[in-house]
Amino acid sequence: MQHRVRRAASALALGLATTLGADAMDVSPYWNFDDPAASEAAFRRALAERPGGDDALTLQTQIARTFGLRSRFAEAHALLDAIEPQLAGAGAEPRVRWLLEKGRTFRSSKAPDRARPLFVEAVERAHAARLDALEVDALHMVALVETAPEAQMEWNRKALAVAAASSDPVARNWDASLANNIGMTLHEAGRYEEALASFRTALAARERIGNASRTRVAHWMVAWTLRSLGRHDEALTILRRLEAENDAAGTPDGYVFEEIGENLLAQRQDEAARRYFGQAWRILSADTSLDRPDDAHLARLERLSR
Repeated sequence: MQHRVRRAASALALGLATTLGADAMDVSPYWNFDDPAASEAAFRRALAERPGGDDALTLQTQIARTFGLRSRFAEAHALLDAIEPQLAGAGAEPRVRWLLEKGRTFRSSKAPDRARPLFVEAVERAHAARLDALEVDALHMVALVETAPEAQMEWNRKALAVAAASSDPVARNWDASLANNIGMTLHEAGRYEEALASFRTALAARERIGNASRTRVAHWMVAWTLRSLGRHDEALTILRRLEAENDAAGTPDGYVFEEIGENLLAQRQDEAARRYFGQAWRILSADTSLDRPDDAHLARLERLSR
């Protein structure tokens, strides 16, 4: 289940640190996180119109991010390394974005120890420049590379404090992702009631912000935690609704099918569970994204589908 949990953190956070304040470049028109290749093309078109200055550096950091989202880590590092010498004469925003994307590339390529100091420096530089949304982004990335639950909580709470105090609506809207991440840490510690409260806070924030697909992920997190509490009927009520909504949207979700299967299995409805595990396996085994379940996870789904 950790694959969906990691994906939830990404899904709920993606796009938040794109529109910033009046002093920062708005890169959101170029981003489609569901299609990094299309985003790269959009950033390259924008770069052709702005070949120099801070905007050009910012655009190139985002192109590097599209590489990272496609597991093309060597290309991401090469681009970031190529523009690094230009940062000495640049403003705060390109430097912070460079640190964030260099760190994200290390983290995604399983080198969190190399990512952490970059994220910490990004926090410091963003704070000094009053780039609130980027500061919150950097704080939450530090939390993601921490291994101790209390350290994760501490960094996420710092991020929440910055978000709450900011006049930037984009920074404030980070509360959804941060409450989600705090819930994940609590869940991993077995503090399920507290985790459920945090996930419900995240869900309320997500509904306030408005985004159907991310709101569905937030509902999934609530259902996942209800199963951990043994509240299977409540979990299934949410999951059945998500199944119908995904079906209507033409976007079936393998993790929703898997979670329905887990609840049915816990209720000893083995035959019904097998059907859902089969649907989950068919969808998730075809996933080619960075968050594709590992072979052991997929093998379990296939075994449970028989």
